[in-house]
Amino acid sequence: MAQAITTSPRTLATLRCTSPSLVMRSIAPIAGGILCGRRALRPMAATNMSAPYRPQTVLITGATGGFGQAFARQFAALGCNLILTSRRTDELKKLAGTLSVPLHQAIVDVTKRDEIEKFVATLPADFQGVDCLINNAGGALGLEPAFESNLDDWLTMIHANVTGLVTLTHALLPRMVQAKRGHIINIGSVAGNYAYPNGHVYCAVKAFVGHFSAALRADLIAHNVRVTNIEPGLAETPFSLNRFKGDAERAAKVYEHANPLTADDIAEAVVWAATRPARVNINRIEVMPTTQATGPLAVYRG
Repeated sequence: MAQAITTSPRTLATLRCTSPSLVMRSIAPIAGGILCGRRALRPMAATNMSAPYRPQTVLITGATGGFGQAFARQFAALGCNLILTSRRTDELKKLAGTLSVPLHQAIVDVTKRDEIEKFVATLPADFQGVDCLINNAGGALGLEPAFESNLDDWLTMIHANVTGLVTLTHALLPRMVQAKRGHIINIGSVAGNYAYPNGHVYCAVKAFVGHFSAALRADLIAHNVRVTNIEPGLAETPFSLNRFKGDAERAAKVYEHANPLTADDIAEAVVWAATRPARVNINRIEVMPTTQATGPLAVYRG
């Protein structure tokens, strides 16, 4: 059964030109700007600068995971109201106790439609105006070949990464459309772009997240609701420990000598996307550590 607690504070990139038709014949200073070939590039006038943007109420699923905690800390630092969900009661209370912003916490299993719908329907009045949803709950289970995998693991990954994400999005989207304000940030993965051996269902569910995000954008362009898909590569969090069902030694080897990303690296990307001017939609951000890259296509020569 979903449980909820609400608290209030007691005192509470590089710019590139990729067009081959633009030839920069010369660069020379001119009054108030720079001459590039035949075009003058002038500083942006102060009157054209964008006003700062900050979401007011941020809902984070899977808030007690590595990414979730980093998201909560960084949005709290901006002064946003937070709604945090998790299945882990003690860890959620501990996290909430470290944050000094208006906060609503709820124990919700995102694989269960009735819990999600009850949670959304019973949000306190001060937290009903969710204008940033971060669909972070999910994860992977197992790393065996498809023909040796556990079907329960497959179904759990589908329910957590797909069913929960679409159910919560469906519940909150009409409110965002009505308010003409909102941002859905989905946490995908590079696994959704580059299939790898033994990734099967995890790769598939993250590919779904990417296409679902793009399709939502197509539906929402007239409603001032933004959609972003964040696609992390190798990042050291409890992800692998959960994937290997508590096998700490096997999980540690995933990151050994790799200098992987951290949860804060991904949180910074999420916060950056969420704080762009309202006219800007960041469609997707793919992030890898400098030690990771895509590989060649496999060829079996048996």
